[in-house]
Amino acid sequence: MLRSIMRADAVRNLAAVLRTGARLLAEDPGTSMSAIASAAGVDRTTVHRHFATREALLSAVFQAKLDSSEKVLDEARLMAAPVAVALHRYVEGIIPVSREWPVDTRIKMQQDPAASTRRQEQSARLDAFIQRALDEGHLRRDTSPAWARAMLDQLVDSAAHRFPEIDAAQAADLVVDTFLNGLGTH
Repeated sequence: MLRSIMRADAVRNLAAVLRTGARLLAEDPGTSMSAIASAAGVDRTTVHRHFATREALLSAVFQAKLDSSEKVLDEARLMAAPVAVALHRYVEGIIPVSREWPVDTRIKMQQDPAASTRRQEQSARLDAFIQRALDEGHLRRDTSPAWARAMLDQLVDSAAHRFPEIDAAQAADLVVDTFLNGLGTH
């Protein structure tokens, strides 16, 4: 019994370190391991037991973000569900991921080939979805797929970080409506 309690406690501590590390390292990549431990409410040795260096912690944060993003992509069913439904599922799921793991994966992609490959695979899934939306007439035919993808990414980023007070479902409504219908009166 004591072993399972300690294990649950260790899991909670690890999760706290990862989430706190993600937040603090996104704000200041030079944040010390001691500052992360303190903000996570754990001892510095607890952090060092799991992560020998800040780079190891950052790598674990990136992996956690990639894992969470992959789950959202799977659950959105981008190529199977109706476009508007899949888009809403994706946006509603990815906004909390972006808020929870605010680190920029592009940095890690330059240093870690495995993380780069995973991120590129996830990106390709979104690109294929954008092409599907174009092919099915959900976006103007003269829209560049790259432009549509950039706009979707910016809308999601804005909803996640510039409007953190809006819950994910409501933010997804706004993003999907803006993405599919724009702001103009047609």
